[in-house]
Amino acid sequence: MEASLQVENLTKQYPGFLLDHVSFSLPKGAIMGLIGENGAGKSTTINAILDLIHKDEGTVSFWGQELSASPALKEDIGVVFDGINFYETLTPAQVGRISAEAYRQWDNSLYQNYLSRFQLPLSKPIKSFSKGMKTKLCIAVALSHQPKLLILDEATSGLDPVIRDDVLEVFLDFVQDESHSILMSSHISTDLEKVADYITFIHQGQVLFCKSKDELRYQYGIVRCGAEQFAAIAPEDVLAWRREAYQYSVLVADKEAARRRYKQAVVDDATIDDILLLYVKGAQTK
Repeated sequence: MEASLQVENLTKQYPGFLLDHVSFSLPKGAIMGLIGENGAGKSTTINAILDLIHKDEGTVSFWGQELSASPALKEDIGVVFDGINFYETLTPAQVGRISAEAYRQWDNSLYQNYLSRFQLPLSKPIKSFSKGMKTKLCIAVALSHQPKLLILDEATSGLDPVIRDDVLEVFLDFVQDESHSILMSSHISTDLEKVADYITFIHQGQVLFCKSKDELRYQYGIVRCGAEQFAAIAPEDVLAWRREAYQYSVLVADKEAARRRYKQAVVDDATIDDILLLYVKGAQTK
């Protein structure tokens, strides 16, 4: 599949932290969730992708071109961070006029439609908005210069479930034509389970996996068992495991095969949270 975003061996060294040769590919028309615990490297990855920080190694290409060599590509990339990007004394109407000067592809009628859809008042200053309203304004601006790729760094963090649902519907509409894509960093796994096509998991600066959401949801599983049954599980079947108060929890890549092989154990479906927790808190080798 043709990629909107290709990241290869992205590396950035800080004192006490290394983003270590991160690689993944975001296909056109897809939503990719970028997950990991706090400090795993999600924001560093996004900042390096956007050339906001200098990368030590690696390449980042958008539709086959590097951003540093083709600055005009910025028109095709919409970005939303966790926080407001505008002076809070401005109103949405003023933000629209400023944005129209900043972007050649600005579509004011589209912007007005988003303001209406998000129920954002034109003439009230941003400082009077709730966090959810500020986030929706940032999303409206990012989408109204008609990008082909939307990059979101914890953009839905702190929003109530109703507002998050509205925003997720906008994201699904955005990729409907299969030519637009979204890279979405989030710690809210239910959001990703609703909209993501792919999940890339970063842990301690490294990509542990980049897989389709359906593979994780429908093939991965968790074996719940006692010590004797745990000892009988083949090491090659174990992706991660954790000893808990009354049982062992073992992450496996093929839950149906585990059910056939380990009939004395309970094999549950695995959520994204389950997978994240076992990788972060558990051990990867038996």
